[in-house]
Amino acid sequence: MSEVNVPKRNEKCENCTKQCNKKQSDEGANSHQERDKVNGQEHEGSQLLLSACLSCDGCLSEEESLKISQQSLEEVERVLALNKKCDVSKHKVLVASVCPQSLPFFAVKFGLDITEAAHKLCAFLKSLGVQYVFDTTLAAGFSILESQKEFIQRFRRRHHDSNALPMFTSSCPGWIRYSERVLGSLVTPHICTARSPQQIMGCLVKDYFSKQQKLSPEKVYHVFVAPCFDKKLEAVREEFYNSLLETRDVDCVLTSGEIFYLMEQRKVSVEELDSVPLDHVLGETGGAALVRHEGRGSEGFLEHVFKHAAKELFGLDVHEITYKTLRNRDFQEVTLERDGETLLQFAAVYGFRNIQTLVHRMRKGRVPYQLVEVLSCPGGCLSGRGQAASDAEGRLDKALVQQMEEAYSSLPVRLPEVNPTLHTLYQDWLQGQDSPQAGTLLHTQYRSPIHTQPPHMQW
Repeated sequence: MSEVNVPKRNEKCENCTKQCNKKQSDEGANSHQERDKVNGQEHEGSQLLLSACLSCDGCLSEEESLKISQQSLEEVERVLALNKKCDVSKHKVLVASVCPQSLPFFAVKFGLDITEAAHKLCAFLKSLGVQYVFDTTLAAGFSILESQKEFIQRFRRRHHDSNALPMFTSSCPGWIRYSERVLGSLVTPHICTARSPQQIMGCLVKDYFSKQQKLSPEKVYHVFVAPCFDKKLEAVREEFYNSLLETRDVDCVLTSGEIFYLMEQRKVSVEELDSVPLDHVLGETGGAALVRHEGRGSEGFLEHVFKHAAKELFGLDVHEITYKTLRNRDFQEVTLERDGETLLQFAAVYGFRNIQTLVHRMRKGRVPYQLVEVLSCPGGCLSGRGQAASDAEGRLDKALVQQMEEAYSSLPVRLPEVNPTLHTLYQDWLQGQDSPQAGTLLHTQYRSPIHTQPPHMQW
């Protein structure tokens, strides 16, 4: 449970080619076959997950495999054990950051509301030896605000910059890896440069929080709890490693399922755990109130950017967003119109097959959207296979996903624009919203493939 499932390829994987070719005939010839419906989207029983494709050893280097092998429960337990044995001066301060999309999983598993489940989870993590437990909604707020700002800039230069639009969201590491390894310059210039919530949280912990605690970044061991395995791949990217201090922004990613497995392994019952409020990054006393951003179970980049752009570019206030379903629930679009004129057209594209459809349209120059929110997991982040898989094959537990969606929607929505903590950190940590510091710590760059595409990958 604590290991990343890396499919092995003996001679020639060919899964990529087979699935891509198969897709072309699926829409008609197999319309009468029995299919598994997940959240309204149709899936074949042998559905290929983007994460499984891109983490097989046809795409994963030996160096990456080694790094990812350290993203495990065993590694965290090793650090905890060293803290008990070594001199206090050599102790690591353990910090855990919990993704908002992971909390509904624990709420359902514990049979509690999200806030109480978060408090129980916090108690369990601290019982292991973790000193601080944070919710990452704050980091997601940074990512949303920076994405909004970048979209406005791209929209305004669209007539003289062919790479300005469409803008693709950048929070999903499965999508980013696919873009860099396979699609290259067709897509990478269009990817928003705002870092994902995970990596902004990494900077917040290793740069701001460590300074507040008068700790060197390498003295902090940062664990990130996420709903999907792809986040492990993101954490080991070279740009998120400080070679001088020999430390990563995120030292180890554990999935929600791995944490729950550890609880079961240690025979910890929820009832025996205390209720311990999460910590504040700014160090205030009292529990941090749990909120969510708008959206359907992910961080809501599409909805936030859409409303912001409508107001900033056209002076229109959008209160409710209506999704138009195209191919399935995981391929939807949103349109802003005025006097019969289409002003904005955004799309939400989730899952490998829908991403393939998007890519084929882009190759033919038939993408009418200014922004596309892309997520590799069908159903979005709540359906990440690190918490929603019902078996080793990665099939979704549909009942669990539905319960998680209901739990997530129960959280109150808070716009990042009105979050005073974000405004404080922009000034105290980043020296202003448009400062060089903000540009360095809140943004990154994406690259085209360095190596040629393996012959068995015919996209």
